[in-house]
Amino acid sequence: MQEISLYIHIPFCERKCNYCAFVSYCVSKEKIDEYVEYLCREIEKRKTDKVVKSIYFGGGTPSLLNGEQFEKIVKAIYDNFDVYDNAEFTIEANPNSITEEILKKWKILRVNRISVGVQSLSDKSLKKIGRLHNKKMALEKIKLARHYFDNVSADLIVGLEDETGKDLRMYARELIALGVKHISCYLLEIYENAPIYKMIQNGQYRPLDDDQTIDSFEKLSRGLVDMGLERYEISNFAYPGYESKHNLNYWQRGDYLGFGVASHSLVDGKRLENPDTFEEYYAGKTKEIVLDKKDEIEEIIMLGLRCKIGVEIAKLEKLGYDITQNEYYKDYVLQGIITTDEQKLYLNPVFYHVSNTIISNLLP
Repeated sequence: MQEISLYIHIPFCERKCNYCAFVSYCVSKEKIDEYVEYLCREIEKRKTDKVVKSIYFGGGTPSLLNGEQFEKIVKAIYDNFDVYDNAEFTIEANPNSITEEILKKWKILRVNRISVGVQSLSDKSLKKIGRLHNKKMALEKIKLARHYFDNVSADLIVGLEDETGKDLRMYARELIALGVKHISCYLLEIYENAPIYKMIQNGQYRPLDDDQTIDSFEKLSRGLVDMGLERYEISNFAYPGYESKHNLNYWQRGDYLGFGVASHSLVDGKRLENPDTFEEYYAGKTKEIVLDKKDEIEEIIMLGLRCKIGVEIAKLEKLGYDITQNEYYKDYVLQGIITTDEQKLYLNPVFYHVSNTIISNLLP
């Protein structure tokens, strides 16, 4: 039986964070209602016989949807798709928009995993990057979410001003003490179209430099492993059994459908891209991209080496690429940079911080 994952993009925020360069907007309830209507139509239009194994509401801030709006989208999914009873169903949420009422609603509507955008547990940092919560609220809302959901994940940002690896390990300990089962650790990325770029240019914000960021990440990752979590992807740590099944499907290049503004899909080797403006999205201007063998080879290597699952050598050979003949391959194996069991290749986690260079060298 063929399987698929569904991603629902909710491009709305109460306020954009200073580091954010994602496609997201601050709009009225009426604008969100309008978007939900089009979203439901797209879901109905793109139904498939494949069975849904995971659903993921991302953004933006999906927790901004009120109960009625969320229920309408969920109904459209279940009316048009065959969904496994045990399908992983994730919703991203910011602490300030989590309420007991909405948690109960999510539970009724089959949500079983919450991903909370904590980012930091320093009030000073949270204020500077434009978050709408403080440490007290983040911990209280995590505790509340855990009352209703066993599977709670939290995000942390590495590289923020004055935040060391020691600080990040302390944040992680506090989150895990509340029952968080999964932690995603993302490097602070600076985009020219994000407010933080101007803040840095004007001397109002001083993120960690590259060496400090790498050092902080390594200290955090060692701390998380010491706490019993497994590093199953470069930026993601989880207790066994609590890995994000939805994201694993991306990294294994499984089929997925993305709905909404700026969403992407991969179905039967074809990529689909939705436009990033409401006007073009409402006009149905989805773009289809057919991947050639070179594109597929590059994706298999890039995604596989980011994860504990590794890269299947046979998959590459089937596409005409013998990676063992790559000029860097033997040296990387001899130096322990990559390991192999003859069926798969794995990147040694010690070298995750230079993974981009290693992966680039192993491409055709």
